[in-house]
Amino acid sequence: MLIVVPDDNPPAMADTPALERLRRIGEVRMYDSDATDPTVLTDRLRDAEVAVNIRGRTRFTADVLQACPKLRLISIWGTGTDNVDLKAAAACGISVTNTPGANAIAVAEHTVALMLAVVKQLAPADQAIRQGDWPRNLVPQLRGKRLGTIGTGLIGREVAAMGKGLGLDVVAWTFHPDSSLAARLGFRYIELEELLRTSDVISLHLRATPDTHHFLDRARLAHVRPGAILVNTARGSLVDEAALVECLREKKLVGAGLDVFETEPLPSGHPLTTLPNVLLTPHTAGMTPEVIQIGLAMAVENIENFLKGKPTHVVAPT
Repeated sequence: MLIVVPDDNPPAMADTPALERLRRIGEVRMYDSDATDPTVLTDRLRDAEVAVNIRGRTRFTADVLQACPKLRLISIWGTGTDNVDLKAAAACGISVTNTPGANAIAVAEHTVALMLAVVKQLAPADQAIRQGDWPRNLVPQLRGKRLGTIGTGLIGREVAAMGKGLGLDVVAWTFHPDSSLAARLGFRYIELEELLRTSDVISLHLRATPDTHHFLDRARLAHVRPGAILVNTARGSLVDEAALVECLREKKLVGAGLDVFETEPLPSGHPLTTLPNVLLTPHTAGMTPEVIQIGLAMAVENIENFLKGKPTHVVAPT
């Protein structure tokens, strides 16, 4: 059996116990350069029966999948599946698995870190001191403020729990509300427009799907409470960036903490890089040593279970 890791760049799989487990399953070919070019990806996968996808920027389009007739499984390291044409995969008889929950705590911690850093204006204060200033800005407390989480999956619920721990009033909106989850974690579901109107901090935790593209568009951003901040550690496509930039320039939103962007890496000179009220990180919320090891082990376990005829964490097309 040929297993191909087409996109281990920067390295995550190399020199790990997960790689040794893979080698016990079959022959492994691993590439430490990008596979964003469809021709390159197709060449690397042409004879593979199993692909281990490391980077979300590698796109498994219908054309790529149709050109790989031996491919039976794509095992994704991570939660997002927006880089795979799931309907085309199903039509080609290719199963797709992911590793839900492996990065939930890390992404939630990063979300709260961005939230605190933006509210407390830590980056501008640090920069001012380095330039010889001694700023005395008054910054708000979070205790008693409202956190609105959009999406209450594995990451959203961790953020809700951490928000409760900080003394925030946590409210949420999601496509499929779970009243027992809300009762257990101590938050409540409200309508989306009310969440946008009343939340001091808005945190996005939705999957990237055609239904959620530009979920926060110009019209919805118009409902945001003046003085609120936005945190996005989910996917850049959830937000209309041009409309977001306008809101930040006009101080309708007083700040934003962003780990994800519509185009990654973020292009040099992008308007978001010019705004002093935005804190940017390079899609690293889920990148911790713990997450790497747990997620890679899950990705390999998904392959093992698939080959045993007992597949786990299979992602169905929507």
